[in-house]
Amino acid sequence: MMKNQPDTLLSSLSVGLAILILLLLNGCAVQSTGKDSSSVVTDLPAQWSEQTASANSINPTWWRDFASAELDKLIAQGLQNNPDMGIATERIVQAEAQARIAGASLFPVLSGSAGATHRETRGGNTANADAASNSSSGTNGGNSSNSSNSISLGLSASYEFDFWGKNAAGVRAASSQQQASQFDRDSLRLTLIAGIASGYFQILAVRERLLVARDNLAIARRVLHVVEARVRYGAAAQLDLTRQRSTVLNQEAAIPPLQLQEQQGLYALAILLGQVPPGFQVAGDKLQQLQLPAIAAGIPASLLHSRPDLASAETQLAVANANIDAARAALFPSISLSSSLGLASDSLRGLVNAPLTSFNLTAGLVQAIFDGGRLRGQVSIAESRQRELLLFYRKAVLTSLADVNSALAASSRSQTLEALLQSGLQESELALRLSEVRYRAGADDLLVLLDAQRSLYQAQDQITQIRLSRLQAQLGLYKALGGGWTKA
Repeated sequence: MMKNQPDTLLSSLSVGLAILILLLLNGCAVQSTGKDSSSVVTDLPAQWSEQTASANSINPTWWRDFASAELDKLIAQGLQNNPDMGIATERIVQAEAQARIAGASLFPVLSGSAGATHRETRGGNTANADAASNSSSGTNGGNSSNSSNSISLGLSASYEFDFWGKNAAGVRAASSQQQASQFDRDSLRLTLIAGIASGYFQILAVRERLLVARDNLAIARRVLHVVEARVRYGAAAQLDLTRQRSTVLNQEAAIPPLQLQEQQGLYALAILLGQVPPGFQVAGDKLQQLQLPAIAAGIPASLLHSRPDLASAETQLAVANANIDAARAALFPSISLSSSLGLASDSLRGLVNAPLTSFNLTAGLVQAIFDGGRLRGQVSIAESRQRELLLFYRKAVLTSLADVNSALAASSRSQTLEALLQSGLQESELALRLSEVRYRAGADDLLVLLDAQRSLYQAQDQITQIRLSRLQAQLGLYKALGGGWTKA
């Protein structure tokens, strides 16, 4: 019987090789028909609608253009401690593991087995080696006892030939999904940095507005003392005193809402940094401490490609294309090859020279004959998903173009508005000084002075808010371009 084993082995190998060659020849004629999504989905304009300076590359630490050491420190804390960043990082780990799992489908599956059996026969009865208490007795009641040992090893292998590209498409999809998760993390990182900077700017703006409100409260109280003195000496009516007291009270009432905004801003910023909100503080108190970077944009083709959300959308297209290939490949037969061999001996030492006791080589082909249209339905779903993502990508590109132009327009217009408000602020300060002097001298009534006080407060408050708008517009431009830039 052992003599026939080499012939059986050669026969099985010959059959397997013949099947393999035949399938390879047939498989060469099948190619993936997935569509290429690398084509441009929309025409990019040659230049922005707003005039800008030129730029040639991305600055990875763009937030340092605001020249704030405290902001740089806060962003470093946020990138390290923000929970959402940790979640995004773990999703990348999961995507990498999923890519490795998908890649394993391209390789054979090997498995081994080992077994040992002890059998004992007594008086015509067979007992397994598990009855340990009986096996140690040797004989029982005079009956004869015989024992035997058997040790075996086995090795099996199976492999699915990926002639139609189904497994390879799965690997491409998993690899693209891994890249998409990295782009999603980069997009979250950009959003987090912009959120921290925006929160910090808002806190400084509120604190500056608080300073303006307190300064104007001091002015209102000073004028109240003048009015009280004029009323005492009969130079002013009681109505003037009532009006100025109302102005002081209104100015005092403007402070608590700003204090609440400051506290809420600190809490929101603490959450972004992954810190406990109670007790969290920042040192800055004025927007003038920040530097407004000079705007430089460049053309969309050179800088918009750095946006991680666009890169993610493009990578999702690659995933969809791979899924189409996998769905189409599922329409073809599944071809697999499996083999096994085994060794057996009466002792462990004998396994070294034990002859081959079994060998099997099997080739299989499975094809769905009728599935009610399930497989073709999956192809239709994959193709529709690809078209959906293509439209989503086009929408993302159009949105990004609008984001950049909107940020440029906001920055340009807010700069012009701030210059006008600065001129108006100087006039309001002069008007207040003159009206106060004229009121003391009795040349003007209190209404003129009250109007001058209101105008000064509004001008100072608007200056702070418009400067915040300029900083926010600059942040929006950085975010729209995927980060900062270096000047050409």
